[in-house]
Amino acid sequence: MQINSCAPLRGEITVPGDKSISHRAVMLGALASGTTHITGFLMGEDCLSTIDCFRKMGVSIDVSDKEVVVEGVGLHGLTAPKSELYTGNSGTTTRLLSGILAGQSFTSTMNGDASIQKRPMGRVMKPLREMGASIEGRDDNFCPLTMHPSELHGIEYRLPVASAQLKSAILLAGLYAEGQTTVIEPAPSRDHTERMFRALGVEIETNGNVITLEPPEDLHAVDIAVPADISSAAFFLVAGAIVPGSELTIRNVGVNPTRTGILDVLRSMGADITESNFRDDAEPVCDLTVRYSRLHGTEIGGAIIPRLIDELPVIAVAAAFAEGETVIRDAQELKVKESNRIASMVAELTKAGVDVEETDDGMIVRGGAKPHGAAFETYKDHRIAMSLAVLGLAAEGASRIDEPEVVAISYPDFFTTLEKLGG
Repeated sequence: MQINSCAPLRGEITVPGDKSISHRAVMLGALASGTTHITGFLMGEDCLSTIDCFRKMGVSIDVSDKEVVVEGVGLHGLTAPKSELYTGNSGTTTRLLSGILAGQSFTSTMNGDASIQKRPMGRVMKPLREMGASIEGRDDNFCPLTMHPSELHGIEYRLPVASAQLKSAILLAGLYAEGQTTVIEPAPSRDHTERMFRALGVEIETNGNVITLEPPEDLHAVDIAVPADISSAAFFLVAGAIVPGSELTIRNVGVNPTRTGILDVLRSMGADITESNFRDDAEPVCDLTVRYSRLHGTEIGGAIIPRLIDELPVIAVAAAFAEGETVIRDAQELKVKESNRIASMVAELTKAGVDVEETDDGMIVRGGAKPHGAAFETYKDHRIAMSLAVLGLAAEGASRIDEPEVVAISYPDFFTTLEKLGG
């Protein structure tokens, strides 16, 4: 696919539903008693993998253009799948489902695509085993994972890294455990699981970075409205900030405080971003408007990293167009995503003439010289593909992106939306 530098981007858009919330809505809706109506659901490949897994375990899930309807089977109502549970490219499905499967009365096996089979699962297996789970994995760290019936008990577990996937896997296993389950985070990570638990009647307490769950008798179905995904909005926030003359409004974006690091960082770089029409139901939501502005470098690290881990590739693109040096550190987690996103972005930014240096835990981007177009590789990584497309919009000359179809993992209509805005 060819991407050309473009005229100002203008208009109003709504990006797809939040991927993290969509996954959890299906999972908890399946485990609840009653019917869950989900609006705003992300129809991306990852979330459809979650639906497929639960259908294989006896859950009726109806998908239409307007909503996803989940007929919950109750906390103990899942049935043994007749075939392997295939999670595709979805790390969220794989890790969160591990926590649920650990507490079941049947044996099950999970596997994913080539990328998932390279992503480490040992950090999830360790606490689940401490809870009494019987788990087998390839080389004791990789998919396929096989779960055998076992009796779980609650534990207190201190996370080695701030990870919402790891935290959620433990809390989901805690639904089936004897006694309390407590997770201690080194820094706050996205709290969609805790919010949804409370909405479904689970007794869960957050005290600073300590989350404690009491196992419930059952979950009670509620309807769930999924806000637009700030991780998808991030590409348009950066595009609007770096393409001269642009002004974009993105409607109904989820602005959960555990997810808004992208707003803090772009504003620290000088981006003009305003919020309007704020409301707060189960999740806070607002409209975001971004206008072109001259950006400058910044430092990104520490406690903010879990709040923007998925947005760091496109933040690196913003840094390439900013005056001065941007330092990204404490981001080792990027190495174990769909690709090694540190190495991937450094390699591709270098192709565009950007002065960028890879470090052990991030990168240093020295902006100032306008990037030029290039033939980019996506590494079969949806966020790399969309980040490079944004770079191409503001670069000098044309760019080419290989395998653009990988965006379907989280944003099937990404390129259509770009064209609508004038990209």
